[in-house]
Amino acid sequence: MLIQSVFAAAREVFSPALRRILWKSIGLTVALLILVWLGLTKLFDIFLTNHDLSATYPIIDSFAFFLAGFGLFVALIYLLPAISAIVAGYFLDDVAEVVERRSYPADPPGQPLPFGKAIFYGLRFAGLSLLVNLVALLLFFIPGINIGVFFIANAYLLGREYFELAAGRFWSAEDVTRLRAEHRGTVLAAGAVVAAVVLVPVVNLITPIFGAALMVHLHKKLTQNPAKRMPLRRDTRTSIEKA
Repeated sequence: MLIQSVFAAAREVFSPALRRILWKSIGLTVALLILVWLGLTKLFDIFLTNHDLSATYPIIDSFAFFLAGFGLFVALIYLLPAISAIVAGYFLDDVAEVVERRSYPADPPGQPLPFGKAIFYGLRFAGLSLLVNLVALLLFFIPGINIGVFFIANAYLLGREYFELAAGRFWSAEDVTRLRAEHRGTVLAAGAVVAAVVLVPVVNLITPIFGAALMVHLHKKLTQNPAKRMPLRRDTRTSIEKA
């Protein structure tokens, strides 16, 4: 089930139907990373200028050089999960509509999340991801532990966020939580695949689109059981009952 979803998502990421969304996603991801990095660099420069620490502590010059070089590479890795959450929230419905139409044409389409709600989910997860990855960054110089903490934390966070965004097109928030709990192992494994993509330089720029496509496929396969297939969202069920 998971392997099928992974290969299906990998094929679709570079398909003509998703190519335009992919380039937009990469552009937005790169732009956000550049803005965040420039902001951090500026703050660090202001700090050095105001405190004139370089004269007292020469090691700071070496640290600044580290940030400008290898530090950029490290920053891309540790910031990307949070950035990808925002980008995924923005493009999820566009990706889901394409995947559902191409791969599941006989199924009723999902209901797009309200724009504000999708962005809120993305920002909420981005904040949590940033906090977790800052803790992981503190362990960067501890071999064997740094990558492990980064990978496990992001496997859980990425699996949870992308699955909730995909399943939220069909289920209420309460039902999404229940479904994720019922299949926590599969969702965590899918999150581990997305986290592995994050670890690959350059390739990690496709994370938002790949993660969204993967979870759309995974959600479909998890709900193929007739008892779970195509459930109505709670607000839809309520309106039908009232009618």
